[in-house]
Amino acid sequence: MKKFLLYIGFFIATLSAIAQAPDDLGQQNPKRQEKIKALYVAYITQQLSLTPDEAQKFWPIHGQYDAELRSVNMEKTNELDRQQAALNVKKKYQANFIKVLGADRTNDFYKKDAEFRKKMLEKLRQMRQKKNNMQDGGGMKKNGDGGGFGNR
Repeated sequence: MKKFLLYIGFFIATLSAIAQAPDDLGQQNPKRQEKIKALYVAYITQQLSLTPDEAQKFWPIHGQYDAELRSVNMEKTNELDRQQAALNVKKKYQANFIKVLGADRTNDFYKKDAEFRKKMLEKLRQMRQKKNNMQDGGGMKKNGDGGGFGNR
Protein backbone atom coordinates (compact mmCIF):
# COMPACT_ATOMS: atom_id res chain seq x y z
CA MET A 1 0.00 0.00 0.00
CA LYS A 2 2.87 2.37 0.82
CA LYS A 3 4.40 1.70 -2.56
CA PHE A 4 1.11 2.47 -4.29
CA LEU A 5 0.69 5.75 -2.40
CA LEU A 6 4.26 6.71 -3.23
CA TYR A 7 3.55 5.98 -6.88
CA ILE A 8 0.38 8.08 -6.85
CA GLY A 9 2.31 10.90 -5.17
CA PHE A 10 4.92 10.73 -7.91
CA PHE A 11 2.14 10.69 -10.50
CA ILE A 12 0.54 13.84 -9.07
CA ALA A 13 3.88 15.62 -8.68
CA THR A 14 4.78 14.87 -12.28
CA LEU A 15 1.43 16.08 -13.52
CA SER A 16 1.96 19.28 -11.54
CA ALA A 17 5.31 19.73 -13.27
CA ILE A 18 3.63 19.19 -16.61
CA ALA A 19 1.10 21.87 -15.68
CA GLN A 20 3.91 24.39 -15.39
CA ALA A 21 4.59 24.26 -19.14
CA PRO A 22 4.14 27.74 -20.63
CA ASP A 23 1.98 26.77 -23.63
CA ASP A 24 -1.78 26.63 -23.78
CA LEU A 25 -3.18 23.34 -22.45
CA GLY A 26 -5.01 22.71 -25.70
CA GLN A 27 -1.85 22.66 -27.80
CA GLN A 28 0.14 19.53 -28.49
CA ASN A 29 3.42 19.99 -26.62
CA PRO A 30 5.88 17.21 -27.58
CA LYS A 31 7.64 17.36 -24.20
CA ARG A 32 4.33 17.13 -22.37
CA GLN A 33 3.28 14.20 -24.55
CA GLU A 34 6.55 12.40 -23.78
CA LYS A 35 6.07 12.94 -20.06
CA ILE A 36 2.51 11.69 -20.19
CA LYS A 37 3.61 8.65 -22.16
CA ALA A 38 6.35 7.91 -19.62
CA LEU A 39 3.80 8.22 -16.82
CA TYR A 40 1.45 5.93 -18.69
CA VAL A 41 4.14 3.28 -19.25
CA ALA A 42 5.17 3.42 -15.59
CA TYR A 43 1.55 3.28 -14.42
CA ILE A 44 0.54 0.34 -16.61
CA THR A 45 3.78 -1.54 -15.89
CA GLN A 46 3.28 -1.10 -12.15
CA GLN A 47 -0.45 -1.81 -12.12
CA LEU A 48 -0.10 -5.00 -14.17
CA SER A 49 3.13 -6.02 -12.41
CA LEU A 50 4.78 -6.65 -15.76
CA THR A 51 7.95 -8.70 -15.64
CA PRO A 52 10.78 -7.53 -17.91
CA ASP A 53 9.99 -10.39 -20.31
CA GLU A 54 6.29 -9.51 -20.38
CA ALA A 55 7.06 -5.82 -20.87
CA GLN A 56 9.36 -6.65 -23.78
CA LYS A 57 6.49 -8.51 -25.48
CA PHE A 58 3.64 -6.25 -24.33
CA TRP A 59 4.85 -2.75 -25.28
CA PRO A 60 5.45 -3.40 -29.02
CA ILE A 61 1.93 -4.85 -29.29
CA HIS A 62 0.62 -1.91 -27.29
CA GLY A 63 2.39 0.50 -29.66
CA GLN A 64 0.53 -0.97 -32.63
CA TYR A 65 -2.71 -0.99 -30.66
CA ASP A 66 -2.27 2.63 -29.60
CA ALA A 67 -1.43 3.80 -33.13
CA GLU A 68 -4.53 2.09 -34.52
CA LEU A 69 -6.70 3.44 -31.72
CA ARG A 70 -5.40 6.97 -32.28
CA SER A 71 -6.12 6.78 -36.00
CA VAL A 72 -9.70 5.74 -35.21
CA ASN A 73 -10.07 8.68 -32.85
CA MET A 74 -8.79 11.08 -35.52
CA GLU A 75 -11.41 10.06 -38.04
CA LYS A 76 -14.17 12.57 -38.68
CA THR A 77 -17.16 10.34 -38.03
CA ASN A 78 -20.06 10.54 -35.67
CA GLU A 79 -19.47 9.64 -32.04
CA LEU A 80 -21.16 6.24 -32.05
CA ASP A 81 -19.20 5.15 -35.11
CA ARG A 82 -15.98 6.34 -33.46
CA GLN A 83 -16.77 4.40 -30.26
CA GLN A 84 -17.65 1.27 -32.23
CA ALA A 85 -14.43 1.48 -34.24
CA ALA A 86 -12.43 1.89 -31.01
CA LEU A 87 -14.17 -1.14 -29.52
CA ASN A 88 -13.35 -3.12 -32.67
CA VAL A 89 -9.66 -2.22 -32.28
CA LYS A 90 -9.74 -3.31 -28.62
CA LYS A 91 -11.33 -6.62 -29.57
CA LYS A 92 -8.84 -7.11 -32.40
CA TYR A 93 -5.86 -6.75 -30.03
CA GLN A 94 -7.39 -8.67 -27.14
CA ALA A 95 -6.04 -12.03 -28.35
CA ASN A 96 -2.52 -10.58 -28.70
CA PHE A 97 -2.64 -9.16 -25.19
CA ILE A 98 -3.98 -12.46 -23.80
CA LYS A 99 -0.97 -14.30 -25.26
CA VAL A 100 1.33 -12.08 -23.20
CA LEU A 101 -0.74 -11.32 -20.09
CA GLY A 102 -3.45 -13.93 -19.85
CA ALA A 103 -7.18 -13.20 -19.87
CA ASP A 104 -7.53 -11.71 -16.37
CA ARG A 105 -4.59 -9.33 -16.70
CA THR A 106 -5.72 -8.31 -20.19
CA ASN A 107 -9.06 -7.34 -18.69
CA ASP A 108 -7.14 -5.47 -15.97
CA PHE A 109 -5.11 -3.69 -18.67
CA TYR A 110 -8.25 -2.35 -20.33
CA LYS A 111 -9.54 -1.18 -16.94
CA LYS A 112 -6.25 0.44 -15.93
CA ASP A 113 -5.88 2.07 -19.34
CA ALA A 114 -9.32 3.68 -18.94
CA GLU A 115 -8.52 4.63 -15.34
CA PHE A 116 -5.30 6.36 -16.35
CA ARG A 117 -7.01 8.28 -19.14
CA LYS A 118 -9.81 9.34 -16.80
CA LYS A 119 -7.30 10.57 -14.19
CA MET A 120 -5.34 12.41 -16.86
CA LEU A 121 -8.43 14.14 -18.25
CA GLU A 122 -9.50 15.17 -14.75
CA LYS A 123 -6.05 16.57 -14.01
CA LEU A 124 -6.02 18.47 -17.30
CA ARG A 125 -9.47 19.89 -16.52
CA GLN A 126 -8.22 21.02 -13.12
CA MET A 127 -5.16 22.65 -14.69
CA ARG A 128 -7.32 24.37 -17.32
CA GLN A 129 -9.68 25.61 -14.61
CA LYS A 130 -6.78 26.88 -12.52
CA LYS A 131 -5.31 28.65 -15.55
CA ASN A 132 -8.68 30.22 -16.38
CA ASN A 133 -9.11 31.36 -12.79
CA MET A 134 -5.67 32.95 -12.84
CA GLN A 135 -6.45 34.75 -16.11
CA ASP A 136 -9.73 36.02 -14.63
CA GLY A 137 -7.93 37.80 -11.81
CA GLY A 138 -7.07 34.99 -9.46
CA GLY A 139 -10.53 33.50 -9.33
CA MET A 140 -12.19 36.75 -8.29
CA LYS A 141 -15.47 37.53 -9.98
CA LYS A 142 -15.51 40.74 -11.93
CA ASN A 143 -18.60 41.99 -10.12
CA GLY A 144 -16.49 42.17 -6.97
CA ASP A 145 -18.19 39.54 -4.82
CA GLY A 146 -14.83 37.79 -4.40
CA GLY A 147 -16.41 34.35 -4.34
CA GLY A 148 -15.20 33.12 -7.68
CA PHE A 149 -18.00 30.55 -7.78
CA GLY A 150 -20.77 32.48 -9.52
CA ASN A 151 -24.23 32.99 -8.14
CA ARG A 152 -25.16 30.92 -5.14
